[in-house]
Amino acid sequence: MPITPHEALQRTIEHREIFRDEMVDLMRMIMRGEVSPLMTAAILSGLRVKKETVDEIAGAAQVMREFALPVPVAESDRMHLVDIVGTGGDGAHTFNISTASTFVVAAAGAKVAKHGNRSVSSKSGSADLVEALGARIDLQPEAVARCIARTGVGFMFAPIHHPAMKTVAPVRREMGVRTIFNILGPLTNPAGAPNILMGVFHPDLVGIQVRVLRELGAERALVVWGRDGMDEISLGAGTLVGELRDGVVREYEIHPEDFGIAMAASRNLRVENADESKALVRQAIDGTPGLPQDIVSLNAGAALYVAGISDSIAAGVERARATILSGAAIRQMETFVAATRAPD
Repeated sequence: MPITPHEALQRTIEHREIFRDEMVDLMRMIMRGEVSPLMTAAILSGLRVKKETVDEIAGAAQVMREFALPVPVAESDRMHLVDIVGTGGDGAHTFNISTASTFVVAAAGAKVAKHGNRSVSSKSGSADLVEALGARIDLQPEAVARCIARTGVGFMFAPIHHPAMKTVAPVRREMGVRTIFNILGPLTNPAGAPNILMGVFHPDLVGIQVRVLRELGAERALVVWGRDGMDEISLGAGTLVGELRDGVVREYEIHPEDFGIAMAASRNLRVENADESKALVRQAIDGTPGLPQDIVSLNAGAALYVAGISDSIAAGVERARATILSGAAIRQMETFVAATRAPD
């Protein structure tokens, strides 16, 4: 018998786990609108207070993937396909580092299926930035797949690919606090990218999310949290890393100096809106020396490693820097923007 919403709520109140198969049943009911808003809010609150487990998150993410509109990426584009994504909510308000890294990574030989949304807690979400660059964000799944094939980059606007989320949107809006849905987005790439560089907003999530990704069948992953609170690999502090490779999880810490990059406070990378973010993104990838280029080289290098293009993060950082200095990254961005606006 599937678990009932009342039984699920009782489990959370008693700080007992909801098993993965039970979570799958529960999430299907929630996503189909079969659970009342009041009960949905109660369950989400109970999970938050209890703290979600790997199995609970994996079960919920499995269902979100089931309900998503998939991007039909060609098999030939999947080998080095990667997503570079963050949970957000770190409060750093930096420019869109992961989106800038996307263009570097694609120019360096990988394919990037970037999954993102408008700003919720930051000054500029990835969708806001992509739109500010002049690209269309409303492409349908088939058009995104063509964009990946032709340019190496595809942007998947979350509301288009997750229409069932409309069911829980009013509940989340009224609750106004973090729930399991805040950590599900980065786990539900509609293109099924097998490799992922994911930033998280809390150190506890490093070990949790990398194990969730293993449960969901990811091939390779790096989950990162900067000790200064950034959901990126940071310039301002050490970064905790959870790595998945060959089914094995390792956890360790890296520092910018490990890659020949000087430490610098993240406040120097803050922006107030998408236009300011756009300016720093261009500065980061057009060859201009400085902190934007440094942090993008670092994060793009990690993505090149996880995508299987480079043999180590250090080699990835070198390749990313060379790609930027060659002018290939800024050309990649311009090619992507033009492709999104071209007739199908």
